[in-house]
Order: sequence, then C-alpha cells, then structure tokens
Amino acid sequence: MKIASRFQASPESGAVQFQYDGETLTAPAGIPLAAALLAHSGGFSRQTAGGHDRTAFCMMGVCFDCLVEVDGIPNTQACMTPVRGGMVVRRQIGLRRLKGGSDV
Repeated sequence: MKIASRFQASPESGAVQFQYDGETLTAPAGIPLAAALLAHSGGFSRQTAGGHDRTAFCMMGVCFDCLVEVDGIPNTQACMTPVRGGMVVRRQIGLRRLKGGSDV
C-alpha cells in the first residue's frame, strides 16, 4: 500500500496481489477491496454516467459509491468484497446493466 491508512489488517493475514486497472497492487488478504483501493491512492473507483467521480463512502454496503468491476462482473460493491489473490479489478465508468454485460 502506498499511503498511510487507517484500513490495516493484522500481519498474520498475509499479503496477496491483485490487478487494478492494469497495475499490480499488494494488500492484506481478506480486507475489504474498497479499503485496499483507498489505501493505495484514495482516488475514485467509479465514474457516474454524468462523469462525476465516486469512491467508497459508507464502507457498509449502503451508498453504492464504491461499485467496481471484479473479474469481469460489473456493479460489485468493493466495500463488501474481500481482497483475494489474483482478482482483476477495474474502475467502473458510466452505467452498467444490472445483470452484468456491457455498457448501457
């Protein structure tokens, strides 16, 4: 993780690597994906159809501002998804269909 963060796991959890927009990141296994992304850069994780940047806000699955694409599945709540090794995560830009698929 690049910046100091209050989202820290115990050292016993072990570190795993995953891809985020083509970049390899390392985070403690099992922490919320949103926490790992915030600790990495604090940047936006999705962009609305109107072009407004959003990122994790509530960290408990209520606000849906942390939606990302995980392993090709859009509309995944990063705050409710544990980090695991090998996952491929992409920022979600614009609208996605509710049952997966391509841009609307």
